Parts: sequence; structure tokens; C-alpha cells
Amino acid sequence: MEPTERDLMAGRTVLITGGTGGIGLATAVGLAAMGARVAISGRDRRRAEAAARHLGATGAGEVEVFLADLSSQAEVRRLAAEVLARLPVIDVLVNNVGGYWRSRHVTDDGLERTFALNHLAPFLLTALLVERLKQSASARVVTVSSNMHAVGSIDFDDLQGERSYSGGRAYNQSKLANLLFTYELSRRLDDTRVTAIALHPGVVSTSFGAEDPARLQRLLLPVMRPFMRSPARGAATSIHAASTPELRAVTGRYLATCRPKASSKRSHDMTAADRLWRISSDLVGLT
Repeated sequence: MEPTERDLMAGRTVLITGGTGGIGLATAVGLAAMGARVAISGRDRRRAEAAARHLGATGAGEVEVFLADLSSQAEVRRLAAEVLARLPVIDVLVNNVGGYWRSRHVTDDGLERTFALNHLAPFLLTALLVERLKQSASARVVTVSSNMHAVGSIDFDDLQGERSYSGGRAYNQSKLANLLFTYELSRRLDDTRVTAIALHPGVVSTSFGAEDPARLQRLLLPVMRPFMRSPARGAATSIHAASTPELRAVTGRYLATCRPKASSKRSHDMTAADRLWRISSDLVGLT
């Protein structure tokens, strides 16, 4: 008997970073409706508690809530330790958290915030949780990228934007890094039951970039918002990547609108992927 959508994720535990609002919360709602045990992380306690109440009201059952600012490596490590202590099984990790800043910001670790949050956070968190993921009968690492990766490039001579910074360039670079990370992760985990998928959620109406928006964003957003996807529609591809049985053994794939899509030529540069992996390992203190 084929499983219904209601029990498609029954018995499976999903951790969603940035799950207290926008696409992340909509992803949590969708997966909980399929029977998943949902855990979410966020940096703001009030938003996290409100998200948990919202999930409870939709019938999600017990929701695990974790607080962490993932732009900080110490916070990523603390989150991983708490997750490992509270979640005996992790079947799906959704690396959803991300951000955009018009001007250059530096984290407590002395790193450019866009690169730190959008790339190094999922890189480090995945590394710290991978052994728990391997214990699952079939685990997935789902990383939210963007179609803007296609115009991005990795500036290995200025990864932190110290010489020249542009919010758009930093964001596009980080989204390309998500693809390089996903493809390299899939190669490194090829002999395990852990698969890796990246995706483009579409242009979604959320508070993304609101802390430090670009001038063009401020001007165009009121005009564009009626044509943008709702968070629920934006979460559809994340939910598909996390739950669809047909993707159980699929790895190293990029999805958009719940379908496979060819990513940029740069995203398939294995030399760049290996180099980025080694540099990222050094930056987060992994051997």
C-alpha cells in the first residue's frame, strides 16, 4: 500500500535552520503535515516561540526549538552539540538560513557576514552533524541556494570582500558556494546513505535582506511584491527535496520548481570545489 502524503515523513526527524519565519517556517509546516518530527533553529527567542506555537496550531506535535546566530562559529558549534544531545536521529538537515547585506559586516570571527552565514554555517553544521546523519537508514542534506549562483564567481583572492565589497557580489558568491559545497559533499559521501541536494526556491516575498537592503531593493520591492511567491510556494521545492521517495538515492542534484535543473558551468568546477572545501575547513577549524 502506497503511503499517503500525511504519513510520507512519519517517523523521520528534520532539522531546519532559519525555521522561525519565511521559507524555513513554511518548510517546517509542510513537512510536519507529512508526519515529520520537526526541529527548527532561529536567532530570536520571541520569533522562535511564535513559530513553535504556529506549528503546534497546525498539528505538528512536539517541536524542538534551538536558538543560535549561525553567523558565529561558536554558535554553530553550540547548536550542533545541543542538536546531538536532543535528537537521537536526524534524517534530513535543511540548510535554509541565509541573508543579504548591502554594506560589509564582519562577524565575531572576523569574517564577512554573507560568506559566514550563507556558506560557512551550513558547511560547519553539516560537518558536525554528518555522523548522526549517517546513522539514518536514508538521510538527506538539503541546501537552499539561488538561481543567482549563475552570475556568481568565487574570488579566492578576496573571499571576505576586504579589497572590494558589493552586497550583490557577496550574495551571488555565497550561493555559488552552496552549489560547490553540495556537489563536493555528494562526492565525499558517495559510499554512505547520505545524499545532498541544492535548490532554488524562487523569488519569494519574505523579510529577506530587510536589515540592510540595497537601494534598488527598496525601490523595486513594493512594485515586485504582488508578483513574488508566497513563503508556502517558495518552500515547495525544499519540501519536495526533503520528502519525495524518488529522491531517496539521488545526490548531487540542483532543483528548481521541484524539478531537476542544470546549474552553471562554474558550479561543476571540481578543482574550485575542492579548493573551497579546504579553505572552508581551515576557516572553521576543521581538520
